[in-house]
Amino acid sequence: MRFTATTALISALALASVSAPASASPASGSTPAGSTSAGSTSAGFAAAPAAAAAPVTVARYTFDTGTTSATKVSDLSQRGSALTIRSKDKGRINFNGTRPHTYAAFAAPCAAKAPTCPRALLEGTDDADLDPGTRQFRWGASVRLTKAQVAGSSNVMQKGVVDTQSLWKMQIGATHGKAQCVAIGTGSTTPVIYLVRSAVTVADGTWHSVLCQRSGARLSVYVDGKISGTLAIPATLSISNNLPLRIAGPNFNTTSDMYHGLLDDVYARLG
Repeated sequence: MRFTATTALISALALASVSAPASASPASGSTPAGSTSAGSTSAGFAAAPAAAAAPVTVARYTFDTGTTSATKVSDLSQRGSALTIRSKDKGRINFNGTRPHTYAAFAAPCAAKAPTCPRALLEGTDDADLDPGTRQFRWGASVRLTKAQVAGSSNVMQKGVVDTQSLWKMQIGATHGKAQCVAIGTGSTTPVIYLVRSAVTVADGTWHSVLCQRSGARLSVYVDGKISGTLAIPATLSISNNLPLRIAGPNFNTTSDMYHGLLDDVYARLG
């Protein structure tokens, strides 16, 4: 993990800590006005409800120690799973930089008429902590890539794919290299894709911290600690599926939107 990426990450999380306003309705089981009980004032007013549970990091990968074995990348949150390196056509992931400040480097885009295309991605497990339902959820990473490295929509991280009817995803758009946060929820016959784009490009050859946040009826994207786009979504949108966490690609189909740049500080926070 590089110092600059860490600084940007902390800034993004600080900004993202603002959640939707609490409901004004009384909590279930509250004491009626005019009566007294433990936790109530003598005037009969119910005590303030307990604070919501603090957000918890449920997955974090800094790549600072490279791999824990020939094919595994360790999770630092103590809540997530190790990542397995998967590859096809001799694709590989390099861990560059000077330890402990290393990052993951993915293969360059393939030539249009190349007979084979080396590809590699990182895969976790189907972790219940990564199925937020309607709860507040944040997922982020530090990215570095150029416009030439964006082939299709470059998928940075995701759980689920479009045809699962439920997913969350971060990607880099092909047209302008802008960061994009995507959410699809369960509960409808025809899935609706909610996608918010950053106002600025991140495909400019420098490191950028990107954060996606789902909070109530809002899907937002932050770039380098500053909000860069927001979109209204249903507050009832529920995200849950039985697919694993995948980083740098959805799968190995010939049209897969693989990520081809550098990557650091990948994380997810629940609550």
